[in-house]
Amino acid sequence: MSIHINAPENAVADTVLLPGDPKRAEFIANKYLEDAKCYNEVRCAYGFTGTYKGKRVSVQASGMGQPSAAIYIHELIHSYKVKNIIRVGSCGSLREDLKIRQLLVAISASTNSAMNAERFRGMQYAATADATLLFACYEQCKKKNLDARFGSVLSSDTFYDDDPHAWKIWAAHGVQGVEMETAQLYTLAAKFSVRALSILTVSDTW
Repeated sequence: MSIHINAPENAVADTVLLPGDPKRAEFIANKYLEDAKCYNEVRCAYGFTGTYKGKRVSVQASGMGQPSAAIYIHELIHSYKVKNIIRVGSCGSLREDLKIRQLLVAISASTNSAMNAERFRGMQYAATADATLLFACYEQCKKKNLDARFGSVLSSDTFYDDDPHAWKIWAAHGVQGVEMETAQLYTLAAKFSVRALSILTVSDTW
């Protein structure tokens, strides 16, 4: 049991899917997992564990933004010894050729958050996906003929930016989409030597 996840020891699987929305976590558990059991309801950040094709899998809501996600990622790793964390969320497209409902798999994540600036004493850190999960995802996308894009994202702390054109500087440097959690996921996974990947569905475009 941890401060924000009210689950007993061994209640969480080694592999966790990490949506932001608690209702999305509930939907995934009910639709894709067999014998799913709810292990957490604290702050309505629902967590479930079940099986998928015989493999034990958990799904845990993380809330919106890097501070919220970092709490759940930290506790999943430290209190429940999770080894694989896969964010399944949404993003906005920063490119005309990246369409709504297309998949964007984040190879790396830039950020405008102060969290990493504080952690690295003002220096820049390259937050990147785990290569094993990234390559496995790439092979599955090829095998299933999925329309997936692999590229960089921006993890922003600001949803409603006062400057409506602020995204253009990121797009000009090849950033494919914008969301709010991946940079902290990749940073903490690297720090604590676990595997992480962010798989996003484009929900809107600029």
